[in-house]
Amino acid sequence: MKSTLVSGDESVWSVGDLAARFGLETHVLRHWEAMGLLSPTRDGAGRRRYGTDDAFRVATIIRSKAAGMSLEQIRVLLDGGAYDRHVILEAHIADLEQRMAEMELSREMTRHALECRAHDITACPNFRAHVQDIVDGKVGQGPTLAEALRSGHRQPF
Repeated sequence: MKSTLVSGDESVWSVGDLAARFGLETHVLRHWEAMGLLSPTRDGAGRRRYGTDDAFRVATIIRSKAAGMSLEQIRVLLDGGAYDRHVILEAHIADLEQRMAEMELSREMTRHALECRAHDITACPNFRAHVQDIVDGKVGQGPTLAEALRSGHRQPF
C-alpha cells in the first residue's frame, strides 16, 4: 500500500489506499463523507486525499461501530461542538453498560452450564432460576440488568 509523504510526518492516501488500509470498500469512505464523518481534501484534479487525521477518524468510526454506535451517534461523537453531544454519549454509555451486564450474566450462565452435571441444562434448578423472569414474562419489568448488577441483585446459579 502506498502513501505519499508530504511535509513533515504527514502521509496522504487516495480513497483506494485508505480503504485498503482499513479493509473497507471505497464506497464506505464516500458514504461516511456524505454523512459528514469525513472531509478529505481534494487535489488539483478533484481526487480525494486523506491525511493522518483522516486515518484516525476512520479508526474512530470503525471502533465506534464495533461498539454499537450508529453513524449519527458517531457524527455527534466526532463533532465537539454538537449541542446534544453529552446527552447522546451518555445514552450510549448506558447502553454499553446494559449490554456488558447482559454479557456478564450470559458468561456466568454459560460457565454454570459448562460445570453443571445435569445432562439437560434446562432441568437444573440453578440454571432455571437464571431465566425464570423470562419464563414468567417479567422481562422489561423492574430494574434493568445493568441496574441489577450495580445494586448487587444478581440471581445465583
